[in-house]
Amino acid sequence: MQSGSASVSTGELADALAVLPGTVTSMLKTLDEAQLATYTPYEGAVLTEAGRKLAMRILRRHRLIELFLVQTLELAWDEVHEEAEHMEHAVSDRLVDRIDQFLGRPAYDPHGDPIPAADGNLRGRSKRARPLTECPAGTRVKFVRVLNQGPEFLRFLSSSGLAVGVVGAVVSNIAEAGTVRVDLDGRAIDLGYSAADKLLVEPVRS
Repeated sequence: MQSGSASVSTGELADALAVLPGTVTSMLKTLDEAQLATYTPYEGAVLTEAGRKLAMRILRRHRLIELFLVQTLELAWDEVHEEAEHMEHAVSDRLVDRIDQFLGRPAYDPHGDPIPAADGNLRGRSKRARPLTECPAGTRVKFVRVLNQGPEFLRFLSSSGLAVGVVGAVVSNIAEAGTVRVDLDGRAIDLGYSAADKLLVEPVRS
């Protein structure tokens, strides 16, 4: 839901947040009253410019804290989301800026999500990134982003050797069976389409 973009429906937001549509409607009305979003019943909502700036500020805090916890305190990537949720509203903008500086102005968090800069602009990912399900057999790929950041899924990826930055090769991609097999330095990893679709990759040269 971004300023200037098409409206996002109440149903889409309810599905994404795993809450009832009535809860979303109440939330959108509150955001509309605060002039952070424009809500139109039965059509959806879109962020105002003020709403977009606030959203980018929160994303910046959350993702920088996640990266700080992973790189500095060595927490696992499946542990940091909840911790960052607790911390993101307690730290000052000055501390967030110091964390950003300390980490070297990073572009991405541990899951490959882009980190907004202080001006609210995303430090964008290459347009070459695509779901693993779209890569044919024989493609050599680098894993660049994980869209499903549930702890169980992240622990599965860790146990399989899959992480942001890892390079592998697509051995097979069978749409009829809904499966993808990836080779990681001689280790075969089998993924269903539901899992593979949540992994964004970029093709790399052999």
